[in-house]
Amino acid sequence: MGHGIISLPFKKNVVTHSTIPDQDRERSPGTVLQVLPNLNGGGVERGTVEMASAMKAAGWKSVVVSAGGTMVYELEKLGVPHITLPVASKNPLVMRRNVKRLMKVIEEYDVNIVHARSRAPAWSAMAAARKAGVHFVTTFHAAYTRGGFFKNTYNSVMARGEKVIAISDFIARHIAENYTIDADRIVTIPRGVDSRKFNPAAVSAERIIKMASDWRLPDGVSVVMLPGRLTRLKGHVMLIRALAAMQNKNVLALFVGAGEGREAYRTELNELVKSLHLEGKVQIKDYCSDMPAALMLADVVVSATQVPEGFGRVSVEAQAMGRPVIATAHGGSLETVLDGETGWLVPVTDETALAEALDLALGMTSSEREIVAARTRQHVVENFTIEKMCQSTLAVYQDLLTGE
Repeated sequence: MGHGIISLPFKKNVVTHSTIPDQDRERSPGTVLQVLPNLNGGGVERGTVEMASAMKAAGWKSVVVSAGGTMVYELEKLGVPHITLPVASKNPLVMRRNVKRLMKVIEEYDVNIVHARSRAPAWSAMAAARKAGVHFVTTFHAAYTRGGFFKNTYNSVMARGEKVIAISDFIARHIAENYTIDADRIVTIPRGVDSRKFNPAAVSAERIIKMASDWRLPDGVSVVMLPGRLTRLKGHVMLIRALAAMQNKNVLALFVGAGEGREAYRTELNELVKSLHLEGKVQIKDYCSDMPAALMLADVVVSATQVPEGFGRVSVEAQAMGRPVIATAHGGSLETVLDGETGWLVPVTDETALAEALDLALGMTSSEREIVAARTRQHVVENFTIEKMCQSTLAVYQDLLTGE
């Protein structure tokens, strides 16, 4: 692994944002229709609600179309109209009918811009926007798997916006390398996290104590946390094997995330724990409603994704809470985690490298941890806040309406 985390100077990560309008620039707020499959939770859904809130605060009008879900309530609290349509469907007949349905929404709410955030609804949204003569924008949230002609054509709708928003430089490169698109149509706007919610100063001791008690965490052990859905792609197996290879044995790994309906995988992980004689060293926790408090329990956070993620919100949320992150070195992690400064990047599937990084992270002194905590939070506040994401997206909308 080479260097310790404290030995390297802090360097500001270079990320590309769209140009934010000057204060003196004349604004012409319009109405934006965001279209996505559903509102049942997740990064795409959270970003949609965040943008709806930012538009309202900036004087824009916002409308959201989805197939519904638990987060519709958040839009209702904001006073943002939500229209329930079957836009999650991949049935060509339903998608075709959705074009007329969306055109009615565009007309009723006097929409200027249609913003599609997923492939199936994007096809209907693009057709409706073109027929209605309004602007069409997409956000590319992932490096969609390439396949045959039909698969690639299906994916290509996300590169057909007048402006195509990439959530990381990694995604921007993926778009440029795999789709026919002019470079000036691609705008990199990193995802943002709520730096007020994910802030150590905002989490009371009572919340932390309650979570530790609810989870029955033992005293005096170092906590390694891997947040995320209980799916093989998140790298739970890699982390378990790394635990077995660590020099530090006084460790507890917490897998925190939704695991309902994944009993076979849960059983596989428990059997692996037993085979490596790590009983008592790994706990699987399901859905957590207070991730800021949960992250405060962690000494180090791991993002061991086995496939490159477009952005990687977990790593950024952890850094906002002052936690060092160990991430697999691909995808968005190469931009969100500063190797040797806010965490470590390890090769994908390299369990030995992960074990070494864990030993380094848990071996830091208290003063070193304080330095890293300040550094990680500074990194997030400077680069990955909701405010920056929303301002940059509003700038894209404004440029479309003013023809710039």
